[in-house]
Amino acid sequence: MKVLLDTHVWLWALQEPTQLGKKTQRLLENVTTELWLSPISIWEAALLVERKRLRLKRPFPKWLDESLSQWPVQEAVLTHAVARASRDIRVPHEDPADRFIAATAAIYDLTLLTADERLLTGRGYEHLSAEL
Repeated sequence: MKVLLDTHVWLWALQEPTQLGKKTQRLLENVTTELWLSPISIWEAALLVERKRLRLKRPFPKWLDESLSQWPVQEAVLTHAVARASRDIRVPHEDPADRFIAATAAIYDLTLLTADERLLTGRGYEHLSAEL
């Protein structure tokens, strides 16, 4: 399975794996699961650090480099097609970050792994509950 991690799922997997359900943990640990991440998630994580909603023991750039080397993910590059699709998919809110992440799932033919109920009701992309 090819899975695009929503920002909170990525952060929980790195920092608080017990926040994820057992089925989700098994999916993430399965060697046949392709894990993908949008640059938007890195941007969102940086914002969380700036706003002091995510606390790290080292500076964000160092934490990011270590996280990506210890838990490698494929980069789902933000493209013109993703930007265009962000307006075509159906999500019940206008959060631009969520729209870009959902559109990324659609363009790259990935399943979005999320616990966000709003994204789980969206259309135009595949999604799977991170079952908390």
